Amino acid sequence: MDCPFCHIDKEKTKIIKEGEKVMVVLSNPRLIEGHLLVIPKRHVEKISELNEEELKELFENIIEFQQKILSKISPGCDIRQNYRPFQKQNNLKINHFHFHLLPRKFEDEIYQKCQIFEKNLFKELTKKEAVKIVKLFN
Repeated sequence: MDCPFCHIDKEKTKIIKEGEKVMVVLSNPRLIEGHLLVIPKRHVEKISELNEEELKELFENIIEFQQKILSKISPGCDIRQNYRPFQKQNNLKINHFHFHLLPRKFEDEIYQKCQIFEKNLFKELTKKEAVKIVKLFN
C-alpha cells in the first residue's frame, strides 16, 4: 500500500498548515471533531528516524496547535503517537510517523465509548516488576 501521507490527496485532505518539514491536517477519518494530525513530510516510521530540524518543527507545531485547540475548541487535548509495526497498514493505521491532537472534554464520546473501560486495565506496579523493567532499560 502506498503511503497516503507521502502522497497527500489535496481533494480529500484539508491541510491546516504546511511548513518546510511538517504539515498539520484534519484527520480523515477522525476520532473526534477537531482531530488533527501533525505529520513530517519525509517518510519515517519512528521518531528516532527524524533529524533535529524535523523534530524542532514537529514539536513547534504540536505546541502551537495544542494551544489553538485549548483556546478555541476544548478545555483538554490528548497528544498521541503510536508505533505498531505488527499491525497491517489500512485507512486507520498508517506506517508513517505522526502525532494525533485530540480535543477533549469531560466524559466526551471517546471517554464514554472506550476510556471508561481503561480503569479496569490499570494495575499497581509491583516492586518485582519495577526491578525487572528498570534492568531492561539500564
